[in-house]
Amino acid sequence: MSATPLSRPAPDDGEGPAVVIVGAGFGGLAAARALAGAPVRVTIVDRMNHHLFQPLLYQVAMAALSPAEIAVPIRAVFRDDRNVTVLMAEVVSFDLDHGRLALADGTSLAWDYLVVAAGAETNFYGHPEWSLHAPGLKSIEDAIEIRRRVLVALERAESATDEALQRALLTFVVIGGGPTGLELAGAIAELARPIAESDFRRIDPSWIKVVLVEAGDRLLATFDPRLSEKARDSLVELGVEVRTNERVTNIDGQGVWLGDELIRSQSILWTAGVRASGLAARLGAPLDRGGRVVVGEDCSLPGRPRVFAIGDIARFDTPEGPLPGVSPVAMQQGRYVARMIERDRRGEPREPFRYVDKGSMATIGRSRAVAQLGRLRLSGLLAWLMWLFVHLWYLLDRRNRVSVFLDWCWSYVTFRHGARLITGSEKR
Repeated sequence: MSATPLSRPAPDDGEGPAVVIVGAGFGGLAAARALAGAPVRVTIVDRMNHHLFQPLLYQVAMAALSPAEIAVPIRAVFRDDRNVTVLMAEVVSFDLDHGRLALADGTSLAWDYLVVAAGAETNFYGHPEWSLHAPGLKSIEDAIEIRRRVLVALERAESATDEALQRALLTFVVIGGGPTGLELAGAIAELARPIAESDFRRIDPSWIKVVLVEAGDRLLATFDPRLSEKARDSLVELGVEVRTNERVTNIDGQGVWLGDELIRSQSILWTAGVRASGLAARLGAPLDRGGRVVVGEDCSLPGRPRVFAIGDIARFDTPEGPLPGVSPVAMQQGRYVARMIERDRRGEPREPFRYVDKGSMATIGRSRAVAQLGRLRLSGLLAWLMWLFVHLWYLLDRRNRVSVFLDWCWSYVTFRHGARLITGSEKR
């Protein structure tokens, strides 16, 4: 296929190596920001025009925030960086031998360094048909669809005359006991019951049922077991039914099947797993069972020192096991790769990547959270306040920080969610 390379602006101080970054998530954005102003030509390629702050995506799904509050246009981030070009485009293939990648519009890009940070997608473990009834949560579109389903379920329950149907509409099932699953389950419990009591007239709030299903023996498997138990206790206090050691065997229009048991529900949310973006398989490198590219100690592909994979798309092994697919890993890898490109340019040897674990947090609801920071274990109000501060700090846009903070204050004081709009149409 013949294609004409897209033009890119040169850096202010002359020509330098061309660095193409695929994906503007946490890892890709960190790499680009670290290279901004450097004597290199950076091109960011992403299918979307915005960077999404995924840790707060569940709050969009639960009508606590609007999409614009957790997203920022990629071009706006780099408006003052003349060596950074942003392309809204889709990558379809890589030619690693000749340093090119092909785009869906038929054009191609040449690169001297390639950084693949394409992220992950929802994994239904061989059952893609389940996605029709149980949407995942990886994009703004997913969040809006989940919000639509939850709010529509309440509206339909208000008009339903059949008790069995009404109970099914008021049963919400969250599959997956990781941080996102806990956040969603807690948020649904805090959203549905108060608004059913204040805004609806024919719904019995006691009929609202939130079920969290986890295949493992405990929630938050990567956390300290004591924190897992505290998180479970917090969910139970909110009225969430926690089902551990339960494996989903089918999801259909009736609800969720756990073996021979059917939980009738019209609102099923999937947070049970992710897999690497399909772009990983197009790099021609070894993959693990989750579809992630196995990278070396400098985050490069085997035998390809100028091709890096970072974040959720990469498997980086340490003596303690592979690094988790979380945003701090992606950001640190992005900044590291930028430093290694600079070291290459100066003729200096590379250093191996070392991840600094700054801890993990998960929130369950207002004044309820768990956090482990090194040897420190926190739960309750203090952990929740730390969670709020950290997430506000890492939002890119100052306007978003102020807006999110004010929305949180309003929700905390009034127990109300301000983004309860039903938009979009039913997916079939």
